[in-house]
Amino acid sequence: MNVAIGGIDATILAAYLAGVVAFGIWLGRGQRDVAGYLLGGRDLPWWSVLLSIVATETSTVTFLSIPGVAFAATDGNLLFLQLTIGYIAARFVIVFLFLPHYFRGELFTSYEVLNRRFGGATKQTASLLFLVTRNLADGLRLYLTAIVLEKLVGLDLWVCIALVGAATIVYTFAGGMKSVVWNDCIQFTVYILGAFVAFAVILGYLGSGTTELSDLFGSLSRGWSRLTAYAAEHDKFRLFDLRFDVTRPYTLWSGLLGGTFIALATHGTDQLMVQRYLSARSQREAGRALAASGFVVCAQFALFLLIGVGLACFYDLFPPGAPFAKNDEVFPSFIVTYLPVGVVGIIVAAVFSAAMSTLSSSLNSSAAAAVNDFYMPWRREKPSPGHLLWVSRGLTVVFGLMQIGVGTAGPLLAGSVVESVLAIAGFTTGVILGVFFLGTLNRRATQRGALAGLVGGLAVMTAFVFCTRLSWPWFALYGSAYTFGIGSLVSLLLPDPNLAHETSTNRDLP
Repeated sequence: MNVAIGGIDATILAAYLAGVVAFGIWLGRGQRDVAGYLLGGRDLPWWSVLLSIVATETSTVTFLSIPGVAFAATDGNLLFLQLTIGYIAARFVIVFLFLPHYFRGELFTSYEVLNRRFGGATKQTASLLFLVTRNLADGLRLYLTAIVLEKLVGLDLWVCIALVGAATIVYTFAGGMKSVVWNDCIQFTVYILGAFVAFAVILGYLGSGTTELSDLFGSLSRGWSRLTAYAAEHDKFRLFDLRFDVTRPYTLWSGLLGGTFIALATHGTDQLMVQRYLSARSQREAGRALAASGFVVCAQFALFLLIGVGLACFYDLFPPGAPFAKNDEVFPSFIVTYLPVGVVGIIVAAVFSAAMSTLSSSLNSSAAAAVNDFYMPWRREKPSPGHLLWVSRGLTVVFGLMQIGVGTAGPLLAGSVVESVLAIAGFTTGVILGVFFLGTLNRRATQRGALAGLVGGLAVMTAFVFCTRLSWPWFALYGSAYTFGIGSLVSLLLPDPNLAHETSTNRDLP
């Protein structure tokens, strides 16, 4: 086995993993009921929810791939930041439109709201769609993360999959939502610190003109000057593309329209995020966390993109021995080749942090959906709090093992298949958003129409993904539009007078 990092860096990484697991177990002491386990007792401060939201939507692939977007020789710039315009705008819509309904009563999942409007079949269909796509996608994210870690750490691929998966299962099993959120705060701090350290090292190299860091701090100013000069010469700081072209992912219109619908879907209706809002002390604190998270995400992406610009300048000054096969390989290669001893350990810990924050959130939200949307309706008698607590913990382990299984099977899939499955996971949130819109904007919509909209929207979007060049930022908008249109048409052609009358007086969707 060829270990890519030295003993000091391996010790830092091992200490970090042990600390995360121990902290999660410590937080889990005294858990007595499912509300405490799945929602942290509904008593988490707004700033912890804020950091958890940001950490959850930042995976290892994001941490290592976004620099590659700005590094690219063709169209490598800051155009990606246009998406954050829609991300920020959508959060304010969610705060005023969706949150009041999630805090009406004591909900555990976002799909319980669909039950109020349409009925149990719609709720369970949407929840099942979430469970399948979430665990399939996150299992493949675990696989993609393990590929990166295999190169960084030198361990076998299956060992990387098992190591990240097992560590995440242990602290999520023990501590539940409280462990997930507080570990997210730590993991956010670690990966942002790692990003700043990596960027500082890049500037140090650029400022000194060598790959020696004898005077890092003295070289930072000179390095920044060299980076900005290079960026100006190669148009690396380009921020806006005004063309309207749905085949291009990074334009002002894909940011304003596509980015808004992406965030409305992922942060407005997806259980992964809604569970965080329900864990806050109040609707007001949840709204504060969500609104602020958009600006934090924008700043975070700007940092990752600047790292990419810095790497482009660095490798222009110090050309690699062989061209990189993929832009995604640039940052990992720089980490293991040029970062000093000790710093590599911090960065690799940051890679683990980004992976574990996403995976732990996936496990906890999957357990919440399975328990509340399927297990409890199936039980004829109301189970005890202690029973539900252990069912939730058991399901956490089950979903964790499922994701490890999917990750282990990842090498059997072609790269294009992996990308396609991840794309499907992305547009399914738009389909669910369409059902929420159907209940909001169409008073005559019925459960029959909602179910038809779900199935029809998925079918149409599958055709779009595999048969057209529609770029991914538009998936949520198209998915929600087709779901809403099909659902409305079926509700009109096949009305249900009893349900229509019932729901016209019980409009409990946002």
